[in-house]
Amino acid sequence: MHLPRPIACLALAAALSLTRPAFAAEPVLAGVGTAMQDMVANSEIAGAVTIVATKDKVLHLASTGMADIASKRAMTPDALFWIASMTKPITGTAVLMLQDEGKLNVADPVAKYLPEFANLKTPSGKPANLTITQLLTHTSGLGEAAGESAKNARTLADLVPLWLATPMQYEPGAKWKYTQSGINAAARIVEVVSGMTFDAFLQKRLFDPLGMKDTTFYPSDAQRARLATAYGKNKDGTLEAVPPRADFGTRGRPPQGNGGLYSTAPDYARFCQMLLSGGTLDAQRILSADAMKFLSTPQTGDLPTGFFQNDTFGQRGKNYGWGIGTSILRTPHEGVAAMLSPGTFGHGGAWGTQAWCDPVRGVAFVMMVQRANFPNSDASVVRGAFQQAAADALGGK
Repeated sequence: MHLPRPIACLALAAALSLTRPAFAAEPVLAGVGTAMQDMVANSEIAGAVTIVATKDKVLHLASTGMADIASKRAMTPDALFWIASMTKPITGTAVLMLQDEGKLNVADPVAKYLPEFANLKTPSGKPANLTITQLLTHTSGLGEAAGESAKNARTLADLVPLWLATPMQYEPGAKWKYTQSGINAAARIVEVVSGMTFDAFLQKRLFDPLGMKDTTFYPSDAQRARLATAYGKNKDGTLEAVPPRADFGTRGRPPQGNGGLYSTAPDYARFCQMLLSGGTLDAQRILSADAMKFLSTPQTGDLPTGFFQNDTFGQRGKNYGWGIGTSILRTPHEGVAAMLSPGTFGHGGAWGTQAWCDPVRGVAFVMMVQRANFPNSDASVVRGAFQQAAADALGGK
């Protein structure tokens, strides 16, 4: 249930005036807090955490509004969020780490590591011969897992026969279509090649080295106490709490590379700083220069890609390409990309979280919110307001 409007408004107003003594020394960029406060006041979100970072410095870290309206719990910089599809660049990174070690190549056929794929046929009846690149760029045409069998899956291996039992959607490489199964198949390949579960691999090889202490598929009780509540916006303009996603976050469910991670803004900023540094952070190399090219350079040729491919969002498919697990802005356009440079890469999440690395500016923009029913979370007014305010403060257009 949502609070009555007068109570909810008072709660949000109180959040806008909160100070954060425990984090008072954090740097802030002028205008970003005001932009986020406006989003809270307009009931676009209950609260937010925003970070702007270079490869070696945090330029801005601030929290606004509330993590939970009913309990009047203020948003704090260490609030935990379901980051959904912001998991995908991390999955791409894991695959490229193994490529750096010579244990796989993204041009390899999927069947080399998942033999069950050897008999997969395209809609025209031809051998599919899917590659790892096609899985991670949403050009595979692989079918999705659905129904009770998918809900009952306990491991990524359990999902493999479900993908293969579903007819392929189109001929591989013919077009771009957002495909969750492909990303999860890539995560399963990481398991096969590394000999570790996907969550264990990420913990040992990525999260621990980068100091990402609050990034996990399975939040602890202590972490859940910091979890921001998700809200949907009602037709009357009020926010109403939305139940957590049952398919993520619980042990006994697969560590899904398409969208299973929870994280904090400071944690994800560490990941972005590594990317801005060309694959290194704190003298630790995570990715090679060659691997970074796969992550940050389009691998989809001239195919239109992304979430702006309709009249509502300007038919911007040609403005984007897709790297290994990442969306890449080829040509800036009006709206949320107007303040970004060509070559900016990153990913958003279903509940409005966003992280974009602008290699020309040398900064990453990280925004954590939990809003369930944006028409298009990548095109949200909240993302646009944050990025524009940050760019203005940095001297951008």
